[in-house]
Amino acid sequence: MARTMERATEIARQAGMNPLDYLRMRGYVHDVTDEAGLREAFDTGVVTLYNGYDATAPSLHAGNLVSIMMLSSLQQFGHRPIALAGGGTTMIGDPSGKDEMRKMLTVEAINENLAGIKTQFARYIDFEGARFGTNVPAMLINNADWLLDLRLIPFLRDIGRHFSVNEMLTAETYRQRLETTGLSFIEFNYRVLQSYDFLHLFRTEGCILQTGGSDQWGNITAGVDLIRRADSGKAFGLVTPLITTSDGRKMGKSVSGAMWLDADMLSPFDYYQFWINTTDDDVARFMRLYTFLPEDYINDLTSVSGEALREAKAVLAWEATALTHGEAAADAAAERTRMLFASDGGAISADEAATIADDLPVAIDATLADVVISAGLGRSRNEVRRLAAQGGLSVNGERVENVDVPASDLDEVLVLRAGKKRFRTVRLIHGS
Repeated sequence: MARTMERATEIARQAGMNPLDYLRMRGYVHDVTDEAGLREAFDTGVVTLYNGYDATAPSLHAGNLVSIMMLSSLQQFGHRPIALAGGGTTMIGDPSGKDEMRKMLTVEAINENLAGIKTQFARYIDFEGARFGTNVPAMLINNADWLLDLRLIPFLRDIGRHFSVNEMLTAETYRQRLETTGLSFIEFNYRVLQSYDFLHLFRTEGCILQTGGSDQWGNITAGVDLIRRADSGKAFGLVTPLITTSDGRKMGKSVSGAMWLDADMLSPFDYYQFWINTTDDDVARFMRLYTFLPEDYINDLTSVSGEALREAKAVLAWEATALTHGEAAADAAAERTRMLFASDGGAISADEAATIADDLPVAIDATLADVVISAGLGRSRNEVRRLAAQGGLSVNGERVENVDVPASDLDEVLVLRAGKKRFRTVRLIHGS
């Protein structure tokens, strides 16, 4: 089975492939500041690299996975990744890709978010150095450790003098904001602080590579330039492409919202469903980006089309879920999915349904429409009514048209289906 296969990274490393070639093969590379120089650096020693993650939420989400998978891949090649938690930069707010100023978070909220995020990194990268056999442990660092202690005047004299306001104002991120909602002074400084992070890690950890999404290209190249100007040092930047699904959705988003990596914010079953419902055009690409499955195996699974791609989607869903939540959770999600699709009509027995139902508290005066909304299968009563009128809503295997019936008249355990691919099995817990 896929879970016992040799990792693609190990196969490539044993074949003597340069890590940069592996990253390109898997779809991680959008642009590099100096490809020849970075290729040489990978070939001649252990490269220390970092990727920053601001603590704007209590969990990372599937949109963060490209950079995390890239850090893990490079560690498996024997290089040293740093996961940089942005305890300091989160207080400023990155204007990149934002139409308006990000909501300012309190220090307490940022620290709470960091506590949740830190545990998630360990599922992908190894902080002990033994998991991948390379004996190179990763690092987890918080930039609040140095940013919060900066003194303004010395910082402006030593670091600020290397930045041109004219150049910064021509950057797309700043220019767009200036032409629309405006740009605050605090956001204007984000690029300077991110560049200083790179300089600090270059000086203290020998870090020579910063990675990030393509929207971070300007910030990353500014850091490369700061290292050259301030320390006459050589550093590199590498950015990943913006990953969207074939239907144009931003990666990490679904109909029901963000695909969180925290099991308390999104169940492993729902996470599994996100991946198994991958569109046909995205399967091969996502297997390369979000798993460590070998190339030959991916090619074999995705050489078919139509219904024959179901196996590939199931493998993708299991592998992605196992990486995030563990093999036991992936097995449970796969078995639950099998039970729900046990027959052509999707019907299962009441006893089977009860074993996989999630408790769903509902008010005494709730209707079926309220239940469907609470289960995450609709956003409003009107949307649920339209879905039912179009024949797209079923309860316990039977289509329903009237969604205004009282929830108290329904069975205790419900298998809810919205459309062909979205479903939820719930046990109603009636409250006040």
